[in-house]
Amino acid sequence: MHRGKGMKFVGDSRVPAERKPNVPKDYSEYPGKTEAFWPNFLLREWMVGAVFLIGFLVLTVAHPAPLERVADPTDSGYIPLPDWYFLFLYQLLKYEFAAGPYTVMGAVVIPGVAFGALLLVPWLDSGKERRPLKRPIASGLMLLGVASIIFLTWESVDDHDWEAAAQQGEIVDDVEVDESAEGYEIYQSQESCIGCHGGDMLGGAAGPNVFESDYDTEEVIDIIQNGLGEMPGGQFEGSDEELETMAAFIANDGQEPDNGNGGGDDEDNNEENEED
Repeated sequence: MHRGKGMKFVGDSRVPAERKPNVPKDYSEYPGKTEAFWPNFLLREWMVGAVFLIGFLVLTVAHPAPLERVADPTDSGYIPLPDWYFLFLYQLLKYEFAAGPYTVMGAVVIPGVAFGALLLVPWLDSGKERRPLKRPIASGLMLLGVASIIFLTWESVDDHDWEAAAQQGEIVDDVEVDESAEGYEIYQSQESCIGCHGGDMLGGAAGPNVFESDYDTEEVIDIIQNGLGEMPGGQFEGSDEELETMAAFIANDGQEPDNGNGGGDDEDNNEENEED
């Protein structure tokens, strides 16, 4: 048979003889299942983002951030509190098995095992089933982790002394303290005073601002010697003259008194001078 005789060429139906231009698909072919990215999808995302941003701005205006006073590095009694999403780790460190000599267990080992398990989940549970009831081990561990986090967070919030926390971080009016005064130097030598009232005398976790009450010199001396409320007495280490000097300095709101006294004693001395 000669070439070209008695033969027919049949075109492959899979390859069109004429190429059609690339026309974007008509999304109406899939109602409710897909849509154009621009402008439909992107416009909806922008609207959701704008509503969230406006709501966030309104929330910040209605409830300002709870700021505290300037940090005092000498305030050893200040108890910091982490943000809410770390409260469960903070509570974990309060238990005996994760605190003290076992702090490494609560700070490194236990959280490391928990978060390491999350990283190994794709290899530990490689089945194709996605229904929780068909994955009892993975679902049980996840529920246990979520329940533990919720319980520890609740315990941390319930055990925390919120009144003391508000007091230790309360913003107080600035008091100009004469750091060159002799009374201030005596105060700086009293570790028991600094531990409760802070190095700036404006209060700490265990003691209030020493200038917030209008006590005269004698009243301040009595409080230092005998205590007041939860404040113990007999903590001052120094002579009677130093105690009187520091008490006069405190009674005079952080300023060196001209006559060696402060507070209510100034008025008594002025009255005596007028009578003379």
